[in-house]
Amino acid sequence: MPNNESRERGRPRARRYNLVEFKALEYLGLVSMKYEIDSNVFFNSLIEASENQESKCENLAIKCCKKTKDSVIFLVTKGSKVVGQFSIPKKILTQTNPIKNFVPQKILLKKISDRDRIGNPQIKDLKVGMKRIFLTAKIIEIQKPRTIFSKFGQQNMVANAKIKDETGIIQLPLWNQQIGTIALGDNIRVENACVVSYRGEHQLRVNKGGQLSVIEKSAHIK
Repeated sequence: MPNNESRERGRPRARRYNLVEFKALEYLGLVSMKYEIDSNVFFNSLIEASENQESKCENLAIKCCKKTKDSVIFLVTKGSKVVGQFSIPKKILTQTNPIKNFVPQKILLKKISDRDRIGNPQIKDLKVGMKRIFLTAKIIEIQKPRTIFSKFGQQNMVANAKIKDETGIIQLPLWNQQIGTIALGDNIRVENACVVSYRGEHQLRVNKGGQLSVIEKSAHIK
């Protein structure tokens, strides 16, 4: 008879979590290892921030930015540097430290560090074909919205914006309801985006499964 206990050992099987939960835990495990923070301490700090708006976790500061019906959005910083802003399903926060099974082995540090550089680059690092981009930048231009139609006849509004960090500028299309929530001068966080070439210009696109959020609203609202 199979030993059920043995099935629980090692890295959890993907079927225990849906894709969103699996990717969230994988990312938290990476952060825990990268900043050399015990996974129990890190997970408890996330819960504390969820309950009290913010918490300290060794050299990291964790802030609860927003709560939805199913998830909590956290902003993690180290001093003035943004480590990451990410959405964690509430289901995960009710468990007993699920992060521990997602902390990579240190012998894989180089491989994971390379992947982390791809996942959290600066604008100067962006190349066509890159996916799963997590990036923080500032809106420096928003063009007038225009109406376009999909090949199925669906009407959409799009406004091409430009975003900037300390290393460069790239175009970011804003679609439909995004247009009304993003303003010139806002500091934004792009999650799970990809880089494409459109009419000879690089674009950072937030497709289905990605997220665009405002970290800090512009101080000069026109």
